[in-house]
Amino acid sequence: MRYRNPKLTVDGIVFEEGKVLLIKRKREPFKGRWALPGGFVNYNERVEDAVVREVKEETNLETEIDYLFGVYSDPDRDPRGHTVSIVYVLKRRGGTLRGGDDAEDARFFPLDELPELAFDHDKILSDFRRKINDDVSKM
Repeated sequence: MRYRNPKLTVDGIVFEEGKVLLIKRKREPFKGRWALPGGFVNYNERVEDAVVREVKEETNLETEIDYLFGVYSDPDRDPRGHTVSIVYVLKRRGGTLRGGDDAEDARFFPLDELPELAFDHDKILSDFRRKINDDVSKM
């Protein structure tokens, strides 16, 4: 019997001065659309290392994890098949912003003026917006 299991991915939210870092996808699916930097976790790789690696490969920024934001597992979130994404919020530690690897561009967008997004990243960022608004209202 062959088991079918979801693939594990990571996505990174880098948020600075009201803006979120997005990459413009160079390949299908969603070629030309904007997305959070992220990708597949390699075998024998910790998810924490994978998100830092993926952000570096796609944006040239050095980051470190601030906190775990959430897990997104809708079987229809990726047209290539069932993926589960672990999403982290990261802090920039260095590097010069530029698109690389699977990204033809990388830039910061105001959280309330986002372009059309790939995958379920509109849901992720909607949840993130709600969380930071809740945090501000608790101050």
